[in-house]
Amino acid sequence: MNWLPEPLRIADFRAFWLARLTTTIGQMAMVIVIGWQVYDIARETMDIRAAAFQLGLIGLVQFVPLFLLTPVSGWAADRFDRRIIARAVILLELFCALILLVATAGGFISLPILFSVAALLGVARAFAGPALGAMAPNLVPRQLLPNAIALSSTAWQSGAIIGPAIGGILYDVTPHFPYALSAALFAFSALSLFTIGPLPRIVLRPGRPLRQMIDGLAYVRGNRLVLGAITLDLFAVLLGGAIAMLPLYARDILHVGADGLGPLRAAPALGATLTAIFFSFRPIKTDVGVKMLVAVVIFGLATAVFGASTHYFLSLSMLALLGAADMFSVYIRQSLIQLYTPDDMRGRVAAASTLAISASNELGETRSGFTAALLGPVTATVAGGLAAVAVTLTWAWLFPELRRARTFETVEPPPEKPPIVSSGV
Repeated sequence: MNWLPEPLRIADFRAFWLARLTTTIGQMAMVIVIGWQVYDIARETMDIRAAAFQLGLIGLVQFVPLFLLTPVSGWAADRFDRRIIARAVILLELFCALILLVATAGGFISLPILFSVAALLGVARAFAGPALGAMAPNLVPRQLLPNAIALSSTAWQSGAIIGPAIGGILYDVTPHFPYALSAALFAFSALSLFTIGPLPRIVLRPGRPLRQMIDGLAYVRGNRLVLGAITLDLFAVLLGGAIAMLPLYARDILHVGADGLGPLRAAPALGATLTAIFFSFRPIKTDVGVKMLVAVVIFGLATAVFGASTHYFLSLSMLALLGAADMFSVYIRQSLIQLYTPDDMRGRVAAASTLAISASNELGETRSGFTAALLGPVTATVAGGLAAVAVTLTWAWLFPELRRARTFETVEPPPEKPPIVSSGV
């Protein structure tokens, strides 16, 4: 296996990578069908703006449980065996896929069922982000971590390409087929996670669980590099995200239907995957902070052009470009955060990062749906992309630490305190 990138030569990381790939394919095959079913059912009785509002609600019901559970999930990822948490999360997603499979095949799928499952998926994401995010650094040597992050992102983005394409195609064949595929992939992912060996024991500072949860938030607040990186993603994607509007664009603006929706949903992931593959072999070495800021500006501009486009192939190209720019930013941001965070804090810092990512994605969907209902989808999407550019320029001024981040090699974690209380399970 010498031809493989170095992290994939490690058996445990290879199992983790396969689990992440198959889980993402299953998730994305489900997500695209959930969005289409919600919009399609809503359009039977509602106009375009009211149906867009329903798409916004899907994001909201996923975000609320994540917002409420994130402090607990981050503490759990630092307190308990991260493998067990990840396995439980995948099994919950398997349960969600089976619910939608039965409801769709039985012909009684409805908005209440779709919203209820979306809320359960929000619970799953609340625990998956910290556990999986904190697990990856335990599986590879520190010097391989940037490459491992790129490979992990490649798995996620590859799944985000394959999942929507397969989901859209299978939905056209038989509406319940995507959920059957997702259930099988979640089962495989869970089995892969069961092959990962024991992780290093985690040691927390003494204190009550609530105090330990607060310690994680205090660490993020006190580390301006980490705080700036997390909040930049939060506000840029919250304002500039356009993914939630894809069913609307496919049906009522570009007029390409469910067949055209799959490629639209996959285009950002295609751009991101090509970028991540490049980074897995050729990691960035210089001026990482400035390059991250430039990438977010490109993300916002591409979003604005997509919002104004009425040509299918121009829309596809802009989605691919914004996906590549987002991956560029994610790669740098996650590398800086992971390398600058001690292991006993990684679960709680990953929870804060997951909350920010979910706030930007799920609340971004809500913002997209609500503003589209108020202003119309084109105006809302273009304005959101330009707002993301404005946020990036503001953050470059507010957090000069981001501009000054030159290389990953100069980033060292703060000294770790002597272990006092064992939390190994």
